Amino acid sequence: MMAEETTTSRYVKLTKDHDAPMEEIRPGELNQPVQVPQLEVHRCHECGQPLPESYEPPADEPWSTGIFGCAEDTDSCWTGLFCPCVLFGRNVENLREDIEWTKPCICHAIFVEGGLALAAATALMVHGIEPRTTFLIGEGLVFAWWMCGIYTGLFRQSLQKKYHLKNSPCDPCMVHCCMHWCAICQEHREMKGRLSDNVMMPMTMVNPPPVQEMNTSESRESMASENGVQHTNLEMRPL
Repeated sequence: MMAEETTTSRYVKLTKDHDAPMEEIRPGELNQPVQVPQLEVHRCHECGQPLPESYEPPADEPWSTGIFGCAEDTDSCWTGLFCPCVLFGRNVENLREDIEWTKPCICHAIFVEGGLALAAATALMVHGIEPRTTFLIGEGLVFAWWMCGIYTGLFRQSLQKKYHLKNSPCDPCMVHCCMHWCAICQEHREMKGRLSDNVMMPMTMVNPPPVQEMNTSESRESMASENGVQHTNLEMRPL
């Protein structure tokens, strides 16, 4: 029997320079996707909608109200003063529809209001607690306050990205750490004003006129009048 001769096929890369040495192509290298810059679609980072090539992101827009404009909305001012957890939960729900307002409200009540209650209790019983223990409790409360400021500042940062707002007056986390109550009231006023601007005006519904129907005799008379034919009714009598 004749020995079977096995032949191997080799692919080479084509280059502009013919004098360049030929390179072998590894298996599967020809099946790689090709990226064409002309076919790439520029999309929005927030909603994912395609954008034209000439699109430029808008500049930083100012807030509609200042950080100390709590008196401009008395409802949110009183709610943020006595029940800041409820106001924070409503802000998160308006910003993120997939999150119910009760979850951030409970988290805010446990860590912020609970931390303030623990700090007040520690201050009242400072004489009955060892100084070292008091220092450790105070240090833990300060650390927890900064962590809550970072947590609430992330939602403020999401609000700024959604409406292209600039930092007012500084970094979102720093604003919540230093002026937490004023910050949540400002965020509520901002979303309340923008949502009211997006409300559509009620449309006036106009009912079409009733359909006019015509019986058979009337339709025949109208057709005869259109064709110019006049019908006369003849009466036959017996002689």
